Formats: sequence, structure tokens, C-alpha cells
Amino acid sequence: MNNLIIRRMEEGDLSQVCAIEEATFSMPWSRKSFQDTLSYYHTLFLVAELGGEIAGYCGCYQSLEEAEITNVAVKEKLRGQGIGKMLLAELMRLGREQGAFAYTLEVRVSNQAAIHLYESLGFASFGIRKNFYEKPKEDAMIMWRHWEA
Repeated sequence: MNNLIIRRMEEGDLSQVCAIEEATFSMPWSRKSFQDTLSYYHTLFLVAELGGEIAGYCGCYQSLEEAEITNVAVKEKLRGQGIGKMLLAELMRLGREQGAFAYTLEVRVSNQAAIHLYESLGFASFGIRKNFYEKPKEDAMIMWRHWEA
């Protein structure tokens, strides 16, 4: 993936980001949700650009030394190539520069591919949120990754 560029998400990316979001999640964020999020000072959202097209994206909200990863998605035809891992690694690197030393996220307990990805980046399970997801209803695994401050 020599020509993969990871950069901050911009408003001009939102049509492609929303298309990936809608294809990936049963309850996708709206374009307005992404627009609003981009305007907040405490958020960091990145895209992976491949050949001029958005291949994937991720984002987090940061509060002091903790950050919550809210969205991670890669175009279906490009999954399994390490794009999600590269996006998350860069998200956490940039977040650490801004003082975030602990990251959390929720993932469907059935999403073994995502759980494996997060574990490969040092995340560990810290519990279950019962019936966290809808469409279909499912439990979420709570995962954390910590660094020394």
C-alpha cells in the first residue's frame, strides 16, 4: 500500500465516508453527525486515501488523557489489507501527541475480525455491555489500551 495516504478527515470527504458508513453499520451516523464532529476541538477523525478515493476512516473523542474510539470502517472490497490497523495506529500516535494515553471502544461480541484487529494493537477486553447494539440487538465487548503517561 505504497500510495495509501492517512490524513485528517475533511468536509469534502463526507460523501465517501458516509457511503462506507452506510454500507458497514446497521445504524450509521448521518452526514450532519460527521459534520458536527469535525467542528469539535476534542475530536480526531482520519481517513485513508487510496488512489484519490477514501478507503476507510476512524475517529475518536478525547477527554484529557482518555480517548473513545467511535468509528472504524474500511470499504468492504479493501478489508483484510491492513488499512484499519494503519488508521488506528496513526489515530493513537496522534492522540498520544495530544496527551491521550488510554483508549477505549465497544465492539459487537460477534465481530471477531474487529476484535482480532484491536487485540493486535494491544487492546484487551474489560467487560461486556449487555444489549448495547440494536439492529440486531447484541452485547458489546468493552476494550481498553493503556500506555504509561
